[in-house]
Amino acid sequence: MPKIAIFSFAHYDGQCLVPALTAHLGADNLKCLPVRLSEETAELASGCEVVCLFVNDIADERVVNYLADIGVKLILLRSTGFNHVDLECAAKRGLDVRRVPVYSPYAVAEMAVGLLLSLVRKIHKAYNRVREHNFNIENLQGFDIHGKTIGILGTGNIGRITAKILNGFSPGRLLGFDPYPSDEMKALGMEYVSKETLLAESDIISLHVPLMPETYHIIGKESIQTMKKGVVIINVSRGGLIDAEALEEGLRERKIGGVGMDVYENEQSFFFKDCSDQILSDQILTRLLTFPNVIITAHQAFLTTEALQTIADTTLQNLKDYEAGGVQLEEG
Repeated sequence: MPKIAIFSFAHYDGQCLVPALTAHLGADNLKCLPVRLSEETAELASGCEVVCLFVNDIADERVVNYLADIGVKLILLRSTGFNHVDLECAAKRGLDVRRVPVYSPYAVAEMAVGLLLSLVRKIHKAYNRVREHNFNIENLQGFDIHGKTIGILGTGNIGRITAKILNGFSPGRLLGFDPYPSDEMKALGMEYVSKETLLAESDIISLHVPLMPETYHIIGKESIQTMKKGVVIINVSRGGLIDAEALEEGLRERKIGGVGMDVYENEQSFFFKDCSDQILSDQILTRLLTFPNVIITAHQAFLTTEALQTIADTTLQNLKDYEAGGVQLEEG
């Protein structure tokens, strides 16, 4: 049986992932490491044929080469995204890479809608007031989602589910952008438009595209300037989709009316850690956290009981497929 090094191990991994792998491999073949994979920590995988990674583990060219040199044969990803892995290098070195293509699109879509509702009705501010026995509702005025133009940037699994939920609010228009338009979404009433049109005409924009060179900073200084004044932006996809500096500028200029993010482009240094006793070195993140119309959560959209079980089941199946000589992950 292969030995596995599980990087970025968290307590919730013990609920489903560890029992699943233990039943198949035995506890002695699991090495649970509560640190991220990086050049500095890669040596911890010594003696392991398999490494199991999460979203902020770094498997760039240097790390992949090192893993190959010490005998690692398989990279199991506990995530859908794989932009943190150098797939080209892995292929050259003969490393098999497998991911979890779908775990719970409902979990992520529901988080997107939750962030939106909290923003537009200022629930986060009201909650903090009432906890301090302040029952004044001044400056808590929000707006209806009903009748607004909603733009869904990317209509894959998560984007489609988000659109279905938001369609229940009876928006004025439901706009979509995707290289591969969905007939299901068209039947729902979605109007597929260009990316530029969606960004310019939407009151609410929700991002559901993967992070690739062509989507990096898809929300940036130029695109923000084309948006409606007061636009609300939701991002539960990948941090690198938004230029954080341009986002801050748009907020200060009051071009952007609100932002809900479960991801951040420089999150690797902070997310999944307790930094409450530290001064954050990222000045943009520090300033964004002071804005009353910004809600940032720490990449928790995936974190539901159902999603954790699916991640565990799929990861185990990926391991079994590898052992049986199945097909590895293909980029795209």
